[in-house]
Amino acid sequence: MVIMQLPVFDYHPDPIGTGSVEPSDAECVCCSQARGYIYTGPVYAVDELDDQLCPWCIADGSAADRFEAVFCDVDPPADIRDDIADVISERTPGFSGWQQERWLFHCGDGAAFLGVVGAKELEGDESALRSLRDELTGRSDAAIDHYLSALDQCR
Repeated sequence: MVIMQLPVFDYHPDPIGTGSVEPSDAECVCCSQARGYIYTGPVYAVDELDDQLCPWCIADGSAADRFEAVFCDVDPPADIRDDIADVISERTPGFSGWQQERWLFHCGDGAAFLGVVGAKELEGDESALRSLRDELTGRSDAAIDHYLSALDQCR
């Protein structure tokens, strides 16, 4: 097994730190190589591909092309270009959550996934809290406050 330097993912800059990529001697089902890492996040495809794809086949789009795979739910707002949505859904490692994962967008671009946070990590981050409150529109202030206070960092 050769351990290679991971490809760069602009929208998921630390997939090892977030748990979406792990060291492994497994062979990738797409390129048939064991490169020292395997993707452990969600894969949405007809074939069962859990823990079978390397980050390089995600980065270059070959896993998406070969298996018609996507790695996260992308429902971009109207101001997001199709090529940005494609990079995020087809060439960026996804992440696991306690509910259906959904990539966030801001200012005409995709957000970078930096990891899971809970209420404690959000304390004092008014920008993040404002964004989360915006995502929860239609709920009462009390329901939003309860939801935000109950967030837990566990994966």
